[in-house]
Amino acid sequence: MLAKPRPLDQIVDVVDHGIAAKAAGLDALYGHLTPLEIIERSARELFNDEIAAVSSFGADSAVLLHMISKIDRTLPVIFLDTGKHFEETLSYRDALAADFGLTNIRVIKPEEAALERIDPTGNLHQSNTDACCDVRKVEPLARGVAPFRAWFTGRKRFQASTRATLPVFEAVGPRIRINPLAHWTTSDQADYMRAHALRENPLVAYGYLSIGCFPCTQPVQPGEDARSGRWAGHAKTECGIHLSGLEKSLTDASL
Repeated sequence: MLAKPRPLDQIVDVVDHGIAAKAAGLDALYGHLTPLEIIERSARELFNDEIAAVSSFGADSAVLLHMISKIDRTLPVIFLDTGKHFEETLSYRDALAADFGLTNIRVIKPEEAALERIDPTGNLHQSNTDACCDVRKVEPLARGVAPFRAWFTGRKRFQASTRATLPVFEAVGPRIRINPLAHWTTSDQADYMRAHALRENPLVAYGYLSIGCFPCTQPVQPGEDARSGRWAGHAKTECGIHLSGLEKSLTDASL
């Protein structure tokens, strides 16, 4: 027999249903627009002053950040410093911020107390990649986006089979995640990079087509999708910040 929902559960269900309907409506109204139009409409009208961007400053990050800089260089850009990034990624973050004149990079880190409790040796990734991502990415991102009603990502459908039906607007707990580049192809990405002479993450030249933490990222093999180098040898394909773990964090009463 199913447990009877508590009043709080019922309230959360109603809120989540409302946000899901809103996201679907926005997707129907604006999902067909160009990425730049989606960013401008979202930042200046739909979620004015209550929207951020989340960027890994990885292989595909320059395009979204360049577009954002055309609309609002002061828009908050959240970067998760997991403590396990490649040095090249950290340098790339600073270089792109300077290139585009971005003035509001917000670096979010895991809680020290949580790391001491859950990953005191720093080797949790060797035994439990999901738990490592939870403490280093999912919980910090929930804190990072807590002040906002919506946020942008640079995710695209071509990146992995798990993203094949990615909408432009989607509900995540009580907030909306916006993927302006969802419909773009690899050619769209490459053409934009060339047209605007955008610098690449230096690791791309070595075959790193999707870049996360250094212990769990390796170069992509020929013929494989861009995310195949993430958690190679594991069934895992996402760190969790795009899955239900984040939704749970975002509906926590503390946020």
